[in-house]
Amino acid sequence: MSPMRSAPEPAVGVIGGSGLYEMAGLEDVRWVKLKTPFGDPSDAYCTGRFAGRRVIFLPRHGRRHRLMPSELNYRANIYGMKKLGARALLSISAVGSMKEDIHPLELVVPDQFYDHTRRRVSSFFGEGIVAHVGMAHPVCAGVAAALAHAGSDVGARVHRGGTYICIEGPHFSTKGESEVYRRWGMSVIGMTNMPEAKLAREAEMCYATLALVTDYDVWHEEHDVVSVEGVVANLMKNVATAKEVLRRVIPSVPASCGQGCPDSLRNAVITDPRAFPPNIRKRLDFLLGRYFPANTKGPRRG
Repeated sequence: MSPMRSAPEPAVGVIGGSGLYEMAGLEDVRWVKLKTPFGDPSDAYCTGRFAGRRVIFLPRHGRRHRLMPSELNYRANIYGMKKLGARALLSISAVGSMKEDIHPLELVVPDQFYDHTRRRVSSFFGEGIVAHVGMAHPVCAGVAAALAHAGSDVGARVHRGGTYICIEGPHFSTKGESEVYRRWGMSVIGMTNMPEAKLAREAEMCYATLALVTDYDVWHEEHDVVSVEGVVANLMKNVATAKEVLRRVIPSVPASCGQGCPDSLRNAVITDPRAFPPNIRKRLDFLLGRYFPANTKGPRRG
């Protein structure tokens, strides 16, 4: 039987970035440790309830911040969220600003990503099964709107839209790199939202980012060059804001999506199902089960 056919109650998933290692206010809290076909997630998942909604929380870097951005097992993290029942995924992420008007301690809800990473596995597919999901609009508009409204409700200045460039890290940018990214039109810079957003799309989850601005990267002539000390100081202030945003947004996350996120794979698999390697098909049953039932040889869509 497919693990997803016995999936629990649909949930709102939250991935906490730097500084956000637990989620306050949850009831019926339980930490769930999962093993996945793609290896170990960053940590156990914290499940609970808030305002009548089931919530799944994962500290992206692990509690005590043990993992660098390039060490994260993005596939395992997203697989675990999907297996536990997450339908929408809120990514809380620290970023640097690439625009004069986006100030430290403000919030950005980007609607685009630029993947500038080099070393990360960015798909569940391969090894005999090929799929091409659409990424023209990588952010779920409904979830993004809920995040932006919640940010405004807590009194923060929120910037709607813009492009998040994801770099490999763990180093901050050189000044030359930072200036190039600005010429490209980037809005914010971070190290973790790719391939997270791509995998969330393959997992047919609604995905949106709440980007917490900590600094001006290294491009701004009138501000100090980004440093760990400066980032951490603003990070703690931003985390307090993020917790308030989460308290407000979870009850308002849309239960359904009109953008097509939950059906991203409907026409994405190009491989003839008769050629699916059985072991890879079994590993991907959590994604493919609704379209290609394991007990049939031909395709079944929708």
